[in-house]
Amino acid sequence: MMTTPKNAGMNPAQKMPSRGDSFTLWRVLQTVLSMALLVATLLTFWTPANLLSGSLMENLFRSLESPGNLPGELPTPTPSPRPRIGIVAGHWGNDPGSVCLDGLTEESVNLKIAELVRKDLLDAGYDVDLLQEFDNRLNGYQALALVSIHNDSCEYINDQATGFKVTAAVSSVFPEKATRLTACLAQRYQAATGLPFHYNTVTPDMTDYHAFREINSSTTAAIIETGFLNLDRDILVNQTDKVAKGVTDGILCYVRNEDIPDFKPVTP
Repeated sequence: MMTTPKNAGMNPAQKMPSRGDSFTLWRVLQTVLSMALLVATLLTFWTPANLLSGSLMENLFRSLESPGNLPGELPTPTPSPRPRIGIVAGHWGNDPGSVCLDGLTEESVNLKIAELVRKDLLDAGYDVDLLQEFDNRLNGYQALALVSIHNDSCEYINDQATGFKVTAAVSSVFPEKATRLTACLAQRYQAATGLPFHYNTVTPDMTDYHAFREINSSTTAAIIETGFLNLDRDILVNQTDKVAKGVTDGILCYVRNEDIPDFKPVTP
């Protein structure tokens, strides 16, 4: 029995579609359907508002080019606030303090020193508040440290009336911090100026200084009288930068937790 070939009876010119042709046809159909879906989607966004503000595609490209959409881009971090220090210019904004015969006032000397200290601390990377004697900001004031700058009498008292004084409050919430701040100020100030430490004439007006009671209890504070306006006038008026450096160095010693060498105060 003869077996009839599968293609028997077919016109030789006819040819069965191959799998490759079917695949190509499907790809074309798939592409057409995808484009139709895309056009339909875009038309849903094609509103009068879009027509008035420009073409939809233009807006789309702009949004894609927006820096906020760039992959991998991180937001700019917010810088941390710098540590804060307060400097009180004694008597400033209230009264002249001690007044010398030629008109030189304690207030003006205090302010000049305080302004230089503020500049030095700003340069060192701190935020600094320059405060008046009875500044409203002192109420509840919070900072790493607060130092009030004053000077002693213009009058001649005796040959021992030379040098500086420094103290903290009689009662401090953190006495160890107050002790360290005064030790830093005394050691660094004496090293910078060569003036003696007049520690035996610290007065109740200093240990019970009004600002000590006004500021926040967490703020370590001290008061320094940088010299006598009589015997120490030359360094206070003509070498103010040296005086300011001593105060600045003392504050930085405290806030940076620097070492304090064995301190043997030079006395008058």
